[in-house]
This record gives sequence, structure tokens and C-alpha cells, in this order.
Amino acid sequence: MSLTHAFWTLVPGRGEIRAEPLPEPGPGEARVRTLYSGISRGTERLVFNGRIPPSEHQRMRAPFQQGDFADAVKYGYASVGVVEALGSCLPGEGTPDRLGREVFCLFPHQHRYVVPVTALTPLPAGLPAGRAVLAANMETAVNALWDASPAVGDRIVIVGAGVVGCLVAFLCARIPGAEVSLVDVDPTRAAIAHALGVDFCRPEAAPSECDLVIHASGHPAGLDTALGLAGAEATVLEMSWYGAQSVCLPLGEAFHVRRLNLRSSQVGSIPPLRRPRWDYRRRLGLALSLLLDTRLDALFSGESDFFQLPAQMPLILAEGASTLCHRVRYPSTPDAGD
Repeated sequence: MSLTHAFWTLVPGRGEIRAEPLPEPGPGEARVRTLYSGISRGTERLVFNGRIPPSEHQRMRAPFQQGDFADAVKYGYASVGVVEALGSCLPGEGTPDRLGREVFCLFPHQHRYVVPVTALTPLPAGLPAGRAVLAANMETAVNALWDASPAVGDRIVIVGAGVVGCLVAFLCARIPGAEVSLVDVDPTRAAIAHALGVDFCRPEAAPSECDLVIHASGHPAGLDTALGLAGAEATVLEMSWYGAQSVCLPLGEAFHVRRLNLRSSQVGSIPPLRRPRWDYRRRLGLALSLLLDTRLDALFSGESDFFQLPAQMPLILAEGASTLCHRVRYPSTPDAGD
């Protein structure tokens, strides 16, 4: 049995690369060599710093996570690689065409891995592997639009110009007649907003009386801002997840008089109105197809080698860091790092 390497968080704020056995693919399985993985800063910062509350340990498990949030854990869900070996096909499965294909998988940061073929989604023609690591974030953005139901001509504000907020703004800007603004306290995000074709402003200059406000900053102050920008009877959609942090909101001011609708959005569930027709595989396929736009390359703020992750992860996930999507690249040789 050969070896592979994976990144594990050992204790809050510290990780290491571990060597692990790599089995041969069995029937209906594939071995994937990772090309890139993406660090989803919001959730992975909470995981890396040990801030997942015990009540959410089971709900927050990633599909191929190993270990537990209370102990050492192997976590992540944005892996793009190439199928380098296949086990025998199960009856009715036509999988040989997957050999050599570039695929997306909800797998942690690991050099090579074996998974069921059904866990792999081939990349659409023309989608670079390096951009495809945004697929999980794009799924989250798609779910947000399903939950928020933006309409033609709406005045829409997205508070928080992180990766998910930028992707939501990018999708909203496609709605005919919509006035879309991306709001953030960091003025350097203006260039990214403009690259995506949306307006940018700081909170004090954001438009008011909005039809829809979507909050994705991950900070309670951002949600406070979002509530203040909503027009009468408008919806404020909360996308941020705070882990164990408590959030205090000004619900005693104009919140009730303006009859605001505050609701949450989370990618783990497909909205009820779409469940009869949509499943997770169809949603992921849509997310990948929406990444066929070179403007989205503006969302990558850095790239590092896989074997540098123990030193780089604390910097990438530090509070106040300007990281958007940090891309991890993997060596092409199977025994690298041994």
C-alpha cells in the first residue's frame, strides 16, 4: 500500500502534514491526484481555531472529514484533481471515461485520495482546474439567491466582500434592471467589485431603502449595517455563520415598525420549493458551469504549496487578514514530501 499526505488541524491554531496509507481503488471507486484545493476562509477559520460549538459538531461535518472538531481533524471541501486510477465498474456503471478527467470533490486538503466515483463531478469543458476550487462557494451563492428571491429591478446590497459575498453580487448583477452594490469596510475590495461588474461602497455611503440586503461579512457589525439599509418590509438574508459567538442586534429600534424580514441561508439544505426537482449533484453542476467566467479569477488573493500549509494556514486565516480565496497547489509526483 502506498502513502499519501493530508493536512490536519491538531489543536486550535496549529496543523501538520501527516502521511497516511492510500488504498487501491475498489469496485466503483477512483483514485484522484489533487491539482488544487481552496481554503474557504470563513468556515475553515472557525475549524482551525477550534470555534465550532459542540452542538454543531455533527451538522458541520464535511463529507470526507476525518477526526472530530474537539480533537485533531482533517477538514476541507474544495478539491480539484485528476482521476489517475479506477477500480472495477459496478454493474450498470460506465466509469472508464472518467480516467484522466479533471474533477471536483468535496474532500479535505490531501495530495491523493480514493473515493466513490459518485462523489466526483467532472469539470465542464473550458473551466480551468485552478478556478474550479470556487465551486463550493458558488453553490453557497446559488443557494442564497434561491433563498432571497431577488427580482427584476430590485435595489440589492451585499454587505461583506469576501468570496461568498462577491459571488452573490456577481450573480445578482445578472438580473435585468437590478441595482447591485457590494459593501465592505476594506476599500481595496473596490477593484474586485468593479472587476465583477458591480458597484462598491463603504458602509457609510451604501444606498438605503433597499429591496433586498444580503449579509455575508461574518461580523455582527455587518449584520447591524444590513438591517439599517433595508427598506420597509424588505428581506435581510443572513449568510454568515458565527460558530460559538453570540450576536447582539438592534431589534428594538425600527426593526418592528419597518416589518423587516430577517432570515438565514445555509448551503446544507436545498430550499423547499426546489427540492422536488433539484438535488445536490444538479446544484453542484450548475455552480461549476457558472464559473466559466474569467472575471472570477479576481477572487484569488494568493497561492501556496501544499507542504507549506502548516506555516501558511495561521497567516491565511488570521483575524483581519485580507485573504479572499487562497489556492493550494499540489506537486505532480506521487511521493513528494516523503
